[in-house]
Amino acid sequence: MGQAKAQQTAQVEATESNIRPKNGTPTTGVTETGQIRATASDEIDMDEVQDYLVTDDSVCRGFMPTEFEPAADPYRLYRFLTDLDDVLAAEPDDAERIQQVSPMVRSLLISSDWLQFEYTDPSPERGWAVRMLYREPSFPLTVQMVSWEPGKTSTVHNHATWGIVALIRGREKNTFWRRSPTPEHPDRIEKVGEQILVPGDVIGFTPGAIHCVEALDDEPTISFNLYGITDYAQRFQFDPNAHTAKQF
Repeated sequence: MGQAKAQQTAQVEATESNIRPKNGTPTTGVTETGQIRATASDEIDMDEVQDYLVTDDSVCRGFMPTEFEPAADPYRLYRFLTDLDDVLAAEPDDAERIQQVSPMVRSLLISSDWLQFEYTDPSPERGWAVRMLYREPSFPLTVQMVSWEPGKTSTVHNHATWGIVALIRGREKNTFWRRSPTPEHPDRIEKVGEQILVPGDVIGFTPGAIHCVEALDDEPTISFNLYGITDYAQRFQFDPNAHTAKQF
């Protein structure tokens, strides 16, 4: 796709949100088996969206999120950050944190749907863009909106922190890798699976999970991303062909 067309596709009028309750907005989607579950004229059924957890073995598992009822309607960003701070203080296990926070993220994006439009169009040079929504010294997380041009694929990497990604627009394929070292290639990795995300899906990663993402179809992907404190000594970019890894 040419740059002009990609930029045109990336321009989305902020007239209604993409993640809403059952009377939501048009989108496409897939089931767990990868089959198309909706046409462009259908609506997101919040009973059909999925929650995923990718652990340090890079296995992607679906899970049933815990029940969450916001204390106020609308559920605003400052309340979300306060609730999130409480979870982080009370729960030290990253996998458990993710399962508790995932329904909070979805509630936030449904209730404060203005957040879904707080993104920057992908850079034509890089193919992606990040807009920081919240970052504070000594606060153990960052909140971002991330956009990818159609057809762009990220490097293979881990995050060296827990993370949660809620897809807002487009379709995104996550490919998962795990370490499979040999004496000759201690940084060798092997592919273990993939999962296509559609709007409304939420996926969480523990620090050692390895993946890459690809923006599918002919529209940019837009996602709401949360990350904890990165241990940069343990964050790597992998080359699955050369069997190498480097810090980044």
